[in-house]
Amino acid sequence: MTRRGDGNELSTLGKIAYKPIGLTLGIIGGLIAGRVFGVVWKKISGEDETPQPLSDDYSTREVLLAAALQGAVFGLIKTAIDRYGMKGVRRFLDTPPRAARDHAHRDGQVRPTPVEV
Repeated sequence: MTRRGDGNELSTLGKIAYKPIGLTLGIIGGLIAGRVFGVVWKKISGEDETPQPLSDDYSTREVLLAAALQGAVFGLIKTAIDRYGMKGVRRFLDTPPRAARDHAHRDGQVRPTPVEV
């Protein structure tokens, strides 16, 4: 399910601020994901090395299983890093998502500013 324009997007300033942070976090996330995948593969297979796609030492089943697992690990870690990175930038910039602002208005926590006539 894709939601567009739900108010949770970063502002233009937030997007600009997030670019270098996101790039850095992406690199760190890739390194972490590689390590996590290595540990998970070692526990599953009992082998220290992951199967290489062009190696004849592993069956096609093992290679495909390793690729699927690697994709899942990388996807999970990348998504988590993107989400928490975005939340950190938003918190730093002190701009709550629109949904939270709307909720606060409905609950009476935020009073609208008076309109000058």
